[in-house]
Amino acid sequence: ITSHIDESIFGLRIIKAFTGEGFAMNKLKQLDAQYLNNVLSINRRRDLSSPLTEFLGISVVGVLLWYGGNMVINGLMYPQLEPNIEPQYFFAFIGLFYNIIAPAKSFSSAFYRIRQGEGALERITDFLDAPSNIKEIDSPKALPTFNTSIVYDKVKFGYNADMTVIKDFSLEMKKGQTVALVGSSGAGKSTLADLLPRFYDVNSGSIAIDGHNIKDVALQDLRSLMSVVSQEAILFNDTVYNNIVFGREGVTKEDVIRAAKMANAHEYIVNLENGYDTTIGDRGMKLSGGQRQRLTIARAVLADPEILILDEATSALDSESERLVQEALINLMKDRTSLVVAHRLSTIQHADKIVVMDQGLIKEIGTHQELIAQEGIYSKLVKLQSV
Repeated sequence: ITSHIDESIFGLRIIKAFTGEGFAMNKLKQLDAQYLNNVLSINRRRDLSSPLTEFLGISVVGVLLWYGGNMVINGLMYPQLEPNIEPQYFFAFIGLFYNIIAPAKSFSSAFYRIRQGEGALERITDFLDAPSNIKEIDSPKALPTFNTSIVYDKVKFGYNADMTVIKDFSLEMKKGQTVALVGSSGAGKSTLADLLPRFYDVNSGSIAIDGHNIKDVALQDLRSLMSVVSQEAILFNDTVYNNIVFGREGVTKEDVIRAAKMANAHEYIVNLENGYDTTIGDRGMKLSGGQRQRLTIARAVLADPEILILDEATSALDSESERLVQEALINLMKDRTSLVVAHRLSTIQHADKIVVMDQGLIKEIGTHQELIAQEGIYSKLVKLQSV
């Protein structure tokens, strides 16, 4: 129910635009009815435990009084008959039995609470104990700096056994180069970018940095060399300042302002209600799309990465926001090795190497001018995007 309400509030504009209020309300009513039935079922069992134990306890005491009373009377009237029992022992037994009833009732209610807790624990452990497919070797190599090149060597990858996304991909990126990946949706561009910081591991082939297979390198060292700016600006319900310095220690206010200026974000930040101390809301909803994206770029600038991964960082922006973000990206990419996934070809014309992909394979590779001269796939894409 909470998940549905959160989803409905976040997607309220779409619900209203498609007149889906009735659909959303009916779904909530269905979830509410299921929850009500479950709660009633649980409460019936819980509330039944007390009268049931009372009834059973009284019934047993009644039987004991009748049977034990007969034994006492027989012992007093007919000492020679068996079985019989002396009165003081019988009353002691009844007292002990009465004292056992309360703990027995507590046990039944404790069992209910244990079962209730098991359900909650199972949901939590599903997340906490989820297996990670990315494993470090026992003695990983240190990789404090990036010096020469990144090499994809005959890389193959698929998200499952039935679907191969990357097929025999080989590419070398030298330090300081900007390499752009272009192609249709589903060509494997974002997947290649995700393989570099080991969000996934290749099925075969290898990716090496300075000759070291990234599987042999400590994850902390590998990812500390990189920063990622993705299409979706991922921000947290915190202040502007804390979003920029996320994960960094020993950062000064001057460093943050310098990063914001490089990202073309300083001007709008100082005009916010509390400047850098303004809380931006859940997922940064108090900011526009361009403002959110420039904030993620400021975060990447502050990290000062040696390798930069840009995954369609401007594709969801309007022209004015795109211009500002693109200027910020140019500032960020200076003197850095950059892997750029792009749909808008105007943003990657100055790349040192453009790789045209289709269905996980390299179809063309070269500079903007070289690919235009070939009049192949890239040339057709440029003409399609020309105004």
